[in-house]
Amino acid sequence: MGKNILTMFMYFGVVPLGISFITLFITTENFLISTILPLIIGGLIAGGIASRTLIKGDDRKGLPFMFFIPLGYTAVAWVVFMLISGGFFGADSWLGYGILHIAMVPIFFMTMLMGEGRLFLWAPLAYELAFVFGIFLLLLIKRVRLSFNKKHVVTLLTVFILAMSTGAAVQWHRSKTVLPSYGFEYGGGYSSTDLTPYDVTNPSNILPKLESPPAFTIKNSNEMPILDGAEAAYPVYSAFADTVYENISNIQRTLDIVSFTNTIYAYERLISGDVDIYFGAEPSKEQQEMAKRQGKELVMTPIGKEAFVFFVNPDNEVDSLDVSEIQSIYSGKVKNWSELGGKNERIIAFQRPENSGSQTLLQKIMGDIPIMEPLKEDVPEGMGGIIEQVADYRNYDNSVGFSFRFFATGMRDNSNIKLLAIDGVEPTPENIASGKYPFTANLYAISLKNNTKSTIEPFLEWMKGPQGQEIIEKIGYIKTELKEE
Repeated sequence: MGKNILTMFMYFGVVPLGISFITLFITTENFLISTILPLIIGGLIAGGIASRTLIKGDDRKGLPFMFFIPLGYTAVAWVVFMLISGGFFGADSWLGYGILHIAMVPIFFMTMLMGEGRLFLWAPLAYELAFVFGIFLLLLIKRVRLSFNKKHVVTLLTVFILAMSTGAAVQWHRSKTVLPSYGFEYGGGYSSTDLTPYDVTNPSNILPKLESPPAFTIKNSNEMPILDGAEAAYPVYSAFADTVYENISNIQRTLDIVSFTNTIYAYERLISGDVDIYFGAEPSKEQQEMAKRQGKELVMTPIGKEAFVFFVNPDNEVDSLDVSEIQSIYSGKVKNWSELGGKNERIIAFQRPENSGSQTLLQKIMGDIPIMEPLKEDVPEGMGGIIEQVADYRNYDNSVGFSFRFFATGMRDNSNIKLLAIDGVEPTPENIASGKYPFTANLYAISLKNNTKSTIEPFLEWMKGPQGQEIIEKIGYIKTELKEE
């Protein structure tokens, strides 16, 4: 018994630990291959040495079952942690898995840094399979026959297959709800589209200009309200600053006055006093409660109108949805386009992060109907790690997503999507202005009532006036008042 324990400790403890350290010094372009290959080679060599010991031993009748046990151990441990983590390799629970495979700790450390979660399974499995193969290979070469307990082997194979199948099922389920990541490149990772064309420091920006000199200007940088807001609103408040703030292109290079950190963070910055005016859709209930808890009163100034739109791939046969159908899709009740007059394809319904402006409007549409769990994706983090977040829209044939009309058709200028009519009404500027389109939303400039900066109120009044509305219209939003013919 003691000899068997010592043998197992040597072949499945000391040897793989040594190989694990060796892999740290092997650098190739493919981290997965540079890690797996030494384990396979080491496993084959170790298995060959173990088989030579068997051949030379006194008892040549039985092949020790203990050499197969690590395969079952790895498979069971892997599936347990797959179930615990839901297949997300960035979960902290995988630290526990690493402790159970202490010999692989150097590899698992690099695995977490490089974001290569597949190695949690394939690193130990590569060594263990190679070890067993090495045993049989040398026995075959030496033409030595060793008997083994078939019942034990069948039991182990059954456990191994069941564990691997269950783990694969977890991965399959995740593949249906977690999409491949590409990460964001713009705005420090906050923006999903390039905002450079609307940047006040960009000499080639496409921000609109007034027909006449601005009736209201702010010259002193200390008096310029700091602006932040939703991604879809960035062109609006950037254009306002470009028009009203004198010499803003130079001032912005040293002072971050026209900032962008997206809806969630921008709203938090407004409440904390780091931002003077927030631009976007109406805040969520959670965001409103955040303001109340901190004793802050919001001043919500509507400065334009926008449509909240749903869109699909142009090849989708569905052109219009009613409100109840949208509720059925996002509650998970309707899962196939064939139920809505489309093709027999599963609906991939994308959402937005909690407390984002568009997700808040979806929640408003859903009312008391619970929204299904959003699609997720694994995204790169610092040092190659991975985190999980709500998946950004992918224009697959069977996808449906939502956003604001200007962002979907103007900022991203994606001609490869089709805006859906709602209750038969299309989101045209005319239908938005008249209120005929059912999902019309206000674009707000939100400030705090206790903010003492004297330029905020006249700036807000200017936004609501003719010149502010001229900017709104030129950007692509709808004026707050129906334009008279």
